[in-house]
Amino acid sequence: MLRPIHTFRFTIPFKRMVTTWSPLTTAFNSRPERRINFTKNEVGLFGIPELTSHEGFYVLKEEAIFKTDDLIDEATSPTRTRKMVMIFDELSDTLCKVADLSEFIRLAHPAANYCSAAEDACITISGIVEKLNTHKKLYNSLKTVVDEGDRFETTDVDKHVARLFLFDFEQSGIHLEEEARQRVVYLNDCILQLGQRFMAGAVNPRRISRHILPAAILPFFPSDGENILVSGLYADSANSKARESAYRLFLYPDSTQERLLSEMLKCRHELATVCGFPTYAHRALKASTVETPEMVDMFLDALNEQLRPRAAKDFSIMQKMKGSECGRDSPLASWDTPYYTSCLKRKYLQASASDFSPYFSIGACMEGLNLLMNRLFGINLKNIEMEPGESWCHDIYKLAVLHETEGLLGYIYCDLFERPGKPNQDCHFTIQGGKVLPDGRFQNPIVVVMLNLTQPRWSGPTLLAPSMVDNLFHEMGHAMHSMLARTEYQHVTGTRCSTDFAEVPSVLMEYFANDPRVIRSFAKHFQTQEPMPEEMLERLCTSKHLFASSETQLQVFYSALDQVYHGDHNLHGENTTDTLRRVQEKYYGLSYVENTAWQLRFSHLVGYGAKYYSYLISRTIASWIWQTYFEQDPFSRTQGEKYRRGCLAYGGGIPSRLLVSNFLGREINPNNLTSSLINEIDTCTERLKHMDNRFR
Repeated sequence: MLRPIHTFRFTIPFKRMVTTWSPLTTAFNSRPERRINFTKNEVGLFGIPELTSHEGFYVLKEEAIFKTDDLIDEATSPTRTRKMVMIFDELSDTLCKVADLSEFIRLAHPAANYCSAAEDACITISGIVEKLNTHKKLYNSLKTVVDEGDRFETTDVDKHVARLFLFDFEQSGIHLEEEARQRVVYLNDCILQLGQRFMAGAVNPRRISRHILPAAILPFFPSDGENILVSGLYADSANSKARESAYRLFLYPDSTQERLLSEMLKCRHELATVCGFPTYAHRALKASTVETPEMVDMFLDALNEQLRPRAAKDFSIMQKMKGSECGRDSPLASWDTPYYTSCLKRKYLQASASDFSPYFSIGACMEGLNLLMNRLFGINLKNIEMEPGESWCHDIYKLAVLHETEGLLGYIYCDLFERPGKPNQDCHFTIQGGKVLPDGRFQNPIVVVMLNLTQPRWSGPTLLAPSMVDNLFHEMGHAMHSMLARTEYQHVTGTRCSTDFAEVPSVLMEYFANDPRVIRSFAKHFQTQEPMPEEMLERLCTSKHLFASSETQLQVFYSALDQVYHGDHNLHGENTTDTLRRVQEKYYGLSYVENTAWQLRFSHLVGYGAKYYSYLISRTIASWIWQTYFEQDPFSRTQGEKYRRGCLAYGGGIPSRLLVSNFLGREINPNNLTSSLINEIDTCTERLKHMDNRFR
């Protein structure tokens, strides 16, 4: 589409050397340009014509309401002319297009009127969904098809997606007697309210009277009148007393938080039992990769057994480090591990993160991603100039994802830079899911990748620390999952799959970001284009695996605690701290610290209830895929095509356990899962020893 001839652009020249950077690198390394549009010819946010103003959200939600009514009539009609699952997916797509877009704009748009209008649209769509969840006739129409089969010929994918829709329906208890259904509605509301209050309390600073604290620790913390404020764990402090004091004070038991957590867990347990599940964990894990809490427990136990002696070696090294600093009588404690991990990493790197950053300009990193996508899948990422009114802020980039033979696969909007009011998190948003439309065309996906990088300076581009490179590759992994999942139904497109599989493609991208062969392809100094020195590159890649055993053991402990809380915790008559102590003794190599309650600061218990293990499972499966397909050659087109066609293309259209088993050619069981991760850890340990010998 041509730009209107009266749209002008005012820019301040960005001083840079004449280089041979690619157009993509040059675009992302240039300071984003603020445009002034003197015409009224705006295309609307994301090219949606209704959204040339915030009032367009009213139009979108009204259109969604009318279309929803039509689709309900079609689904419940005795003379419908297409498969039930197709109607339900169009219904889902109609609501998701407005809900997902509105949720993103509510969080990300800098203008208050857009945020308010988007929030109102979110509330409206939520109300529609609540009404649908009580629509007995609609539910019965779907259930009949699931139980007895459709009048039209259906595939295994059709049946799987229909069952997913039915399960979503039954989450609200529509299949129960009215009294039980009302109880489910009440419990869901209680869980929501308790969770929100718990999360707020989890981040509140601890305010303590300075008169009851030893004078020696007062200088470590800021004052607030007669009180001192402890707002975190001071994990990076070189002062061991500061670390210990912060840990004990910030994590001191809080009766309000204990009540909120206990009540939330009780409500979740009752909700599960009313809906016919033994525990909340059984309910949460239905249709997941591992499928049952018993499978999670076996995996965690098997992994813990293998990790314990390896983690003990990590702790022994940390103990020696602490002994040399604080004396031999100073035992290693939980507040020490982050500090000594970072100390050893700095010593090993022989450089700070800022020494690596000049080789990781945002443009170079995007070119690295482009090169990787091209080699693996035949895809190019092309920076597209946006039309007036298409973006919500001036510093957004738009990437067209172009396949060498298939053409346009979708669009990725890159909202990469920090700004006031923007959520301080790195994440991926689906604006429009991919699906086959009723007329046979494919609805291409539209997603947003959000980071919080510093704005580029006039003297040069934004430079990334190594950890931010990992984050960028991670979020782009989600985006490419959305692009490459060419599913018939949007309900199961891309990341719309089980929680413990949704992170696999993004975690796998971190393996590429940690491979020296991949980094070597793009890590070049932003001024001279000189490649990163080889020794520096090898140290960076190898250092990321320091203390991998103890860090993995910590994730096992967190996962086990989450499972116990959402399993039989309520049957033991314990408070949540008693449970924490019991689980820590079994799953972690350092002892519980008396009079602390770490779990009361663990906000993931709200959003990932009974699913925190997903981090470990995703990493395990990603490691397994990496070792099987890409460790030998991270740029293999043959293996990339296998990965795309055998894994990414399905989204959630096939049960994830079956998908992973088929792709890897082995059964998903605790031993196979554990062996892939332990093999990775042992290989990295040997690599560390080899590097030590080389550079000693």
